[in-house]
Amino acid sequence: MTEPPATPDPVPGRTGPAAPPADPGPAGVSVRARGLGHRFSGTADLFTGLDFDLLPGEVVGVCGPSGCGKSTLLSILAGWLPPHTGTLETTGIERTGWVFQNPFGVPGRTALDHVVLPLLAKGLDRAGAETLAGTAMADFRLEAVRDRPFRELSGGEAQRLMLARAVCSAPDLLLVDEPTAQLDLRTAGTVNRTLGAIARAGTIVVIATHDPHTREACTRVLDLAVAAGASSGGEDDGEDGGAAGAAAAGGRTPAPGAPPDGGAAP
Repeated sequence: MTEPPATPDPVPGRTGPAAPPADPGPAGVSVRARGLGHRFSGTADLFTGLDFDLLPGEVVGVCGPSGCGKSTLLSILAGWLPPHTGTLETTGIERTGWVFQNPFGVPGRTALDHVVLPLLAKGLDRAGAETLAGTAMADFRLEAVRDRPFRELSGGEAQRLMLARAVCSAPDLLLVDEPTAQLDLRTAGTVNRTLGAIARAGTIVVIATHDPHTREACTRVLDLAVAAGASSGGEDDGEDGGAAGAAAAGGRTPAPGAPPDGGAAP
């Protein structure tokens, strides 16, 4: 299989190979789930016995119908919601970023201010932060709105802004909820390619999505519909290896205490 061409690193301050790296081993960055199961009080099991591994260089799509629990899987991966059964082991994950489907920002602050903030928090001066923030915004086609107040952004622009902001925080694990739901095909393609480049630069990227184009752009897919069928005794249709090769979770909202602005979790 031909490796993809090298792509300029879109993550300020992060370096890495253009192609997905090999298994980093025990000392590397990884997420390992074994026997993962979850249910809410008074409900049946949403999923049980799920095994999967996440490594840098991957863009993993979490797919399935509305209400199947994609957001709760992200909550479990972020460490904000403990699974009901099983274990989730993270290695080398020092910073987790989450970009929500419904972005939040400061109405009167400019788009550039939002992206500059995590860079200033890392100790950069304003001029250097603006340069790096401008590069990240260009990756998501936001050059034209850099000086526009957040309240004047469209839904799609605001969501892409939160992606640019999360990139500037340089997370080890980036969780993204429906990044292309409000975008036209051309812009969605740009977002998908940029998320792929972020992964190749050394980040684990996990995307909850209904979009078939985003699904196709992922390195691999954890199909919750397949996992739910397997955990309830349904037949395995062969996609993604059934329950052992898929992830499933339930719920609709991030756990209490989740950061409201789509930035990196503390």
